[in-house]
Amino acid sequence: MAKTPAGTPSHPNGAERFNEERATYTVRSSQPDIEAGVAAIRETLATLKPKPGVYRMCDARGDVLYVGKARALKNRVANYTQVERLPLRLQRMVAQTRTMEIVTTNSEAEALLLEAQFIKRFRPPYNVLLRDDKSFPFILLRADHDFPRIMKHRGARKAKGNYYGPFASAGSVNTTINALQKLFLLRSCTDSFFARRDRPCLLYQIKRCAAPCVGRIDKQGYADLVRQAKDFLGGKSGAVQQEIERQMQQASEALDFESAAMLRDRLRAATFIQGSQAINAQGVGDADVFAMAVKGGHVAIQAFFIRGGQNWGHRAFFPAHTDGVEDEAVFSGVLAQFYEEVPPPPVVLVDRALADGELLAEALAKSAGHKVAISVPQRGDRRRLIEQASRNAEEALDRRMAERGTQAKVLRELTEFLELPDVPQRIEIYDNSHIQGAKAVGGMVVAGPEGFLKNQYRKFNIRQAQSNDDFGMMREVMERRFSRALEEDPDRETQGKEGAIWPDLVLIDGGKGQMSSVRDTLEELGIEDVPLVAVSKGPDRNAGREVFHFPDGREKTLPLNSPVLFYLQRLRDEAHRYAIGAHRQKRSRAISASPLDEIPGIGPARKRALLLHFGTAGKVRAASLEDLQRAPGVSVAVAQTVYDFYHPGGG
Repeated sequence: MAKTPAGTPSHPNGAERFNEERATYTVRSSQPDIEAGVAAIRETLATLKPKPGVYRMCDARGDVLYVGKARALKNRVANYTQVERLPLRLQRMVAQTRTMEIVTTNSEAEALLLEAQFIKRFRPPYNVLLRDDKSFPFILLRADHDFPRIMKHRGARKAKGNYYGPFASAGSVNTTINALQKLFLLRSCTDSFFARRDRPCLLYQIKRCAAPCVGRIDKQGYADLVRQAKDFLGGKSGAVQQEIERQMQQASEALDFESAAMLRDRLRAATFIQGSQAINAQGVGDADVFAMAVKGGHVAIQAFFIRGGQNWGHRAFFPAHTDGVEDEAVFSGVLAQFYEEVPPPPVVLVDRALADGELLAEALAKSAGHKVAISVPQRGDRRRLIEQASRNAEEALDRRMAERGTQAKVLRELTEFLELPDVPQRIEIYDNSHIQGAKAVGGMVVAGPEGFLKNQYRKFNIRQAQSNDDFGMMREVMERRFSRALEEDPDRETQGKEGAIWPDLVLIDGGKGQMSSVRDTLEELGIEDVPLVAVSKGPDRNAGREVFHFPDGREKTLPLNSPVLFYLQRLRDEAHRYAIGAHRQKRSRAISASPLDEIPGIGPARKRALLLHFGTAGKVRAASLEDLQRAPGVSVAVAQTVYDFYHPGGG
């Protein structure tokens, strides 16, 4: 990371620092490796021209080590051949490099955007990484229906409508949607639910929907509510409140006290939204605010999301692989990766000048389709926002460092208790879930020193094990999991590194039987050195009296107030939660499955059209060819396909 004073540790404990320095010394002294890396770079260099583009440095397995951009590729790549001028971090990278991949672009701004995409995709170990596996939620006001729906949205913005965000968390967007429903009475139900209603639902009764599904409001009246919602979310909240207040006064003067009371409740909802803003951002418009804190080799970047002068939440980021990288370069790298997923606002406020700040602004403007200004405010409301973000960044970093110190201590005690050779970098926890053997699913949860790695979670649909055979289910999961590991990394070259395929510890939710199943399965695969521990609840399945079973038959327990016990319980409970969730999803899909799913060539849209027209799959089956052809959205060819499926041979 950012440069630290001599002697300042850049890792939470000295052992990690020693190991890194020892690895550095080994690589520096390994001249053949460096020469091989330089030779590979020179081979690529011979084909390059001084054009803008992106380069990827790859190791012998083809894994991406580093992604970089350049205004002139030939000049930039040539720098890596002058090894003695490179910092130790890049010397290690050159020593591992065996191939390079090049993509040319039309400009350096395009190269910056492509670099951010590649970093997000490949997560190379020598790039600064924005470690955030969660997409940001938006509010979507759809525009593909006469009565638009308001909803939470994540992922690609393909649906037609107006998007508002990003919000910092699902909680903040859910709170806002709830308040907006009270304020504007917009529907949140699906189109199919809307089409089936013949009387108002509960949301109408609690005054959170205008019930357009049953005609309690006409199209024009609902359109007025939608217009007000767009104005409010677009920053015209004051004008919307004045309009509602005027309507309330008019209703009161007309002695329409019921309407006046409803408008009064809507006005209170508007006041609640305005009053719930913890940050005063009036007059700022649409802007993102970023501030950076640096302590002891660690970095935190705090973000505030301001839209229409309203605070839509905040989040702290803790980028990885920052050791030896200038603060400004870390900041620029984080912003580039952040806006690879999130559309940038017209204004980005930062607390310091950035490396490549002008280039970043140009690239963001190119991707957003509008001008983007990156500025360091010096006075006024914007400066106060920066100062508040800076305080939050420092507090977030202090909390993070305290948590990491505690976590490091717990992991060291865990290593000692479970008799592991080293502090585990990748822990895999397994559990199965089923109902009397039906819809069985195995779940794998992954944790590391930084917490749960949710993008590494996996579920296994149990196919071979017999009903109610828990041991057989665990054997099947382990065989599939570790057969794949043997195939992808037979020499375990990634073990102990970020993105490793092999675990340093396997925890199984179960007792002696599950332990025996897992141990025997791995032995059959020729794997005998992966640490295994099974966790079972104590007498009367009493949480807090867990027993830990080892492959050799030994058992251990921990004191009730042990931090290691709390940590292991948390790992076990997360695996249990994930496995149950995967099982419920599978069961729900089975419940909602339709006989129409079996008809080849009939997709969700056609199935929905048939069910809406006929009501049930049984009526579709009994329908004549002429009736099928009259169904809205069903072509003659589709009708014939459905009819032939249910009446083979023309019967």
